Amino acid sequence: MNWVQRAAALRQWSKGAARAPHKPLLLLYALGRFQRDGADELRYSSVEEDLKRLLLEYGPPHRTSPAYPFHHLVSDGVWEVSSDRGAGSPGTGVRELRTTNAAGRLSGDLRAALRREPSLLGHMARVLLDANFPPSLHGELCEAVGLELESAPGETTEPLWAARRQRDRRMREIVLTAYEYRCAFCGYDGRIGPVPVGLEAAHVRWWAFGGPDDVDNGLCLCSLHHRLFDKGVLGVGAGHRILVSQRFVGHSSSARTQVTELSGRPLIGPQPGARPIAAAHRAWHARQVFHGEPRPATGAAPSPT
Repeated sequence: MNWVQRAAALRQWSKGAARAPHKPLLLLYALGRFQRDGADELRYSSVEEDLKRLLLEYGPPHRTSPAYPFHHLVSDGVWEVSSDRGAGSPGTGVRELRTTNAAGRLSGDLRAALRREPSLLGHMARVLLDANFPPSLHGELCEAVGLELESAPGETTEPLWAARRQRDRRMREIVLTAYEYRCAFCGYDGRIGPVPVGLEAAHVRWWAFGGPDDVDNGLCLCSLHHRLFDKGVLGVGAGHRILVSQRFVGHSSSARTQVTELSGRPLIGPQPGARPIAAAHRAWHARQVFHGEPRPATGAAPSPT
């Protein structure tokens, strides 16, 4: 396999359609550090807090440790670890990694390839993003790990592994039509002339985790609520009512009206005859993306007109 294919094929813990983006997050972080300052060595004790924050914000809802990918990414041939004990990881325990001054870095062959072919870094990062996260999170995740992925002339921004599934470019139109060009959470329906603006088709079960490009796996959402839905602040529960995470904190009137007061409200749409969100996709989002427990229902539903 070439390096892009290796990035696409990282071995991850798997149980059904569970998310386990630990290795992709660590590799993205290491690529960002390499791009920024050519850092060869990342001492575990120095980067542990950064990796914890990444896992908290972009990892699965349950708590997890950065020690897991720091140790196990070695098996994918893109990462190496050494410590006071010599070459090789001292183990998966946080205490072992700290006390032995464990340090990781991109493998020697990969570092050489990145210096020889600078565009490789961007290709690998895009594959990692597309294979593990929805497009709505790509920009902010790049900022979080310090990656700059501006395209060079003639460079494609499409994922580069041959076996990837093809997205259905019709999904946006199908989903927006099903929800009559209104945000299913707040009813926003802005246009410039005939063109809708700030409305997006959101996958409930992420495309990267087998989510189909079907109307029963889609929601028409405004840009704000799409981002909050993909970050696990918002969800959809039984009876197709909106869930708001208890972990969300916002004291402004905007935070209340745009987020917390949505709790318990029914979705707006889809129109009669269009399939609502399938229970299996709702359940996947609740398990793999939504954070914590939902708030109690509050407030009245907004007018759909």
